[in-house]
Amino acid sequence: MSQPTVNEQQQVVDDALRSISHIATLHEVTLRIIELVEDPTATAKDLRRLIENDPALCARLLKVVNSSFYGLPGQIDSIDRAVVLLGLNAIKNIAISASLTRLFTGGQLCPSFSARDLWVHSAATATAAKQIAAHLGMAMTDQAFLAGLIHDMGVIVELQLERSRLIDVINTVDPDKKGNPRNPMRDAERELFGADHERFGEGLCRRWKFPKVLSQVCGNHHEPLELPEGERTLACITHVADHLAATAALGFRLDIISTEINPAILEELGLTPEVLAPIVEGLPQSVDEVLSVLGG
Repeated sequence: MSQPTVNEQQQVVDDALRSISHIATLHEVTLRIIELVEDPTATAKDLRRLIENDPALCARLLKVVNSSFYGLPGQIDSIDRAVVLLGLNAIKNIAISASLTRLFTGGQLCPSFSARDLWVHSAATATAAKQIAAHLGMAMTDQAFLAGLIHDMGVIVELQLERSRLIDVINTVDPDKKGNPRNPMRDAERELFGADHERFGEGLCRRWKFPKVLSQVCGNHHEPLELPEGERTLACITHVADHLAATAALGFRLDIISTEINPAILEELGLTPEVLAPIVEGLPQSVDEVLSVLGG
């Protein structure tokens, strides 16, 4: 069966997001946080007022900020203080991260897939992406974390769109008894859904009015070198982190046929396997902490 064109996939995505509004819309306060931070006149006080209207989000955000994952000095007991130390954009990214847990809900869909498996994998990818970004000296490591957390959101769109069809996809790609993948997942998605999880995730980012760079991560985390030069870094980091999470066998990994990382992508980032080895080794413990903070 022939694969759908880019335009045909885009039409499928647009139709899907219109039909599943309960996932196509982030928590209202989170959407307002995104809009506020994009406003050049916004202040820390504006952000504090907005977040404090949602006590649950406020508490979870402060829990994240005070985790050892951020390593801030002393106990941070206010949003104002968190903004001073981390900045508006960082708080926005953490707030989005703290709001995503509720989307990864549901029981075991089939023996090889559950939404929690995907959440664990996403948390592992986020954790590895943050550590890679820190190693590379990037200022916004929280953006790398968020990129890793959302990179497979397209699978959640598929889950909400038609569970039975996603089961068919999983059964199509589920490895045989020798551990060999039966079929590339994106091929199966395009055949059964009319679009793959990269296109669904990219469309969801546009719906959520995320920055272009995050849409690119969702849309190109499997083939980041297809992006224009100068726009690849975050997608490349997420690609590497995705493979490290799979190497560590943390959660869902059926969309990755081989854990071997394309040397050209490592070269793009200036990374070596020796640099990545300690990240993989410490990933299970780091992910446990992230899950305890974000939930799941």
